[in-house]
Amino acid sequence: MIAAMWIRSTMTYRTSFLLTVFGNLAATAFDFVTILLMFSHVDALGGYSLGEIALLYGATGTAFGIADLVMGSMDRLGRRVRDGTLDVLLVRPAPVLAQVAADRFALRRLGRITQGLLVLGYGLLTVDVDWTPLRVLMVPMMLLSGAAIFSSVFVAGGAFQFWAQDASEVQNSFTYGGNTLLQYPPTLFAKDLVRGVTFVVPLAFVNWLPALYVLGRPYPLDLPHWLAFLPPVVAAVCCRLAGFAWRVGLRSYRSTGS
Repeated sequence: MIAAMWIRSTMTYRTSFLLTVFGNLAATAFDFVTILLMFSHVDALGGYSLGEIALLYGATGTAFGIADLVMGSMDRLGRRVRDGTLDVLLVRPAPVLAQVAADRFALRRLGRITQGLLVLGYGLLTVDVDWTPLRVLMVPMMLLSGAAIFSSVFVAGGAFQFWAQDASEVQNSFTYGGNTLLQYPPTLFAKDLVRGVTFVVPLAFVNWLPALYVLGRPYPLDLPHWLAFLPPVVAAVCCRLAGFAWRVGLRSYRSTGS
């Protein structure tokens, strides 16, 4: 109901809505324009062609866009904790997490999803892949599992703000920063960083591991190929841990006393 209220408010001025969606799409497209500029001087980046990087870019961009649409309002939680307005959400007969996620629900974020899907479509059309039913099914699985993993990072970052209060940039370093990292192949980064996003904050399961299976590329760190099929499991575990962190954080909230 809260999300529907914000959607009705947004659609009251449809021209403004369309302009903001286009602006969001154009702003996020600059990341891929940067990649295009790189490929105007090189034929491959980290051993990957433009089509292959477009597949990586589109997969993480779409997954992150879905998570941002659903959970992107979590970065405002620190302000509510700091000024005590979170108390308003506690007295309503609805889950606090759902209320925070729906707060200022922004349909303009559809621009990011659209841009990610366009680049993903370009990548899928240009890569040289022997498409099998398993590889075809890997693409939607990668998008849905990636969205769930990013959403869990949003929630865990929001839970951290119960103690840090104004730590949205810490959360953004793993969400927006992780999205930017995954736009490029793992061969560009140090092995310690690749280990960190595989075994600590498992962002590699958003697109690297399943996409490398689709492309038939060797895995980083000589990982086994069956890890490409684990994103749904990893997403479920991440959501479970994020839910636990959220409950612990919410129970620790003591308001401002004002």
